[in-house]
Formats: sequence, structure tokens, C-alpha cells
Amino acid sequence: MTTVAQAPTLAGVHHLKLPVCDLARSRDWYTSRLGYVVELEFFEDGRLNGLGLRHPNGGPDLALRLDPPRAEAAAGFDYFAIGVPDKESIDALAERLTALGDPHAGVHFATKGWILPLLHDPDGHEVRFYTVEHHTAFESDEVTSVHDPRETSEHRAADYLQR
Repeated sequence: MTTVAQAPTLAGVHHLKLPVCDLARSRDWYTSRLGYVVELEFFEDGRLNGLGLRHPNGGPDLALRLDPPRAEAAAGFDYFAIGVPDKESIDALAERLTALGDPHAGVHFATKGWILPLLHDPDGHEVRFYTVEHHTAFESDEVTSVHDPRETSEHRAADYLQR
């Protein structure tokens, strides 16, 4: 087992890369829904095959790669959760997405913070959001086991609201 002293130095997530069926459609969705800005275009054999997007307000950089078979195979799975500062911000994001006509599951009390799940991009990738602000503190040097996460979160939410 690696100790903290043996762990290599890392610097967060450099970027996320998603396979897509249609670059223009995905670019438009990520720019209009989440505010991403196109920073790079990747051409192979004279054809646009990828885009590098940056986020102006702290979101992780995102790469979109034209690869329809992989996009179809990856549809529906939540590979990552994008961090949102706090409950107020995730609530505002949910309202924005609803106003744009994008279905999602709404903001829920989760294991450590609040989560906004079940938003899907044009290729069906589930894009989740999770607050960096936590409602519950965990001991940093102990492993916390969570059994039945959905049910546990519902019970903890009720306790949290009673405080």
C-alpha cells in the first residue's frame, strides 16, 4: 500500500475527453449549456476530428473527439462529476438547465455534498455535477463505507434538515 509520503505529486484533472458522434452538435451543447469556449481544433488528414474547450469560470477543460462507435458505447454512463462551488451554485445550474429545456433529476443531498445527476449531452453521456462544499465532514485518514448510497443520503438529508 502506498503511503502519502510515497504518492506522486499531481495537479488535479488536466482535461476530460469524450467521444462524440457530431462535433458541431456537441460543441453547441457544451457552449450553450455550460458556457464552454472552443480553444483548440484538431485536424487529421484535413478533417476536423476534435475540439479542445476551456471553461471561463473554473470548470475542467474538455476535449471532444469525433468517434461515433465509442460515443454510442459510452452513452448513459456517468464517467465523471464536474465540481460546483456550493449549494447555491448547483441550484442555479439546475434552474438554467431546466430553462434551456434539458431534463435532469434535480439537486439532491448526496454522500458528502449535493448532486445534480441525470443530465445527458447529445450523445447520451451522463454529465453529473457535485458540490465542492460538503454538508458532512469525514475523517481524512479513515475509510468511510457507504451502504445503499441513495437510501443513506435520504436519511442523512432528513437529519440535516432537522438541524
